[in-house]
Amino acid sequence: MTGYLDRLWIGLGALAGLGAVALSAWDAHGLGWLTPAAHAIFARGLTMQGWHAPVLVLAGVWGARGGGGAARLAGLCFAAGLLAFCGDVYLLSLDGISLGMVAPVGGVLLMLGWALLALSAVRGR
Repeated sequence: MTGYLDRLWIGLGALAGLGAVALSAWDAHGLGWLTPAAHAIFARGLTMQGWHAPVLVLAGVWGARGGGGAARLAGLCFAAGLLAFCGDVYLLSLDGISLGMVAPVGGVLLMLGWALLALSAVRGR
């Protein structure tokens, strides 16, 4: 099961990176209709997605190479945090709809992922 999770985090991280590049292109060439405020919100989502896609890949690689359960749990936090934070931010910027506490919960999950990644470096397996 652990090898599956490692590959899952690597695959999801790669897809998140692909999505960040695609959304950046859409932002540059197709979102001219957004207000400056909505564009700034969208850009925050892109920033968080762009930062966390590679670290999700890293969590998978580190989990497979000795990071243990904390690295795998970090991957879960990064994946769930990306979906929650970026999803809510993109929805808000494009449609003006907020899902309430979803973005803040996603942000906390992203921070927890970083803490777990640090813990995995100290503890290892």
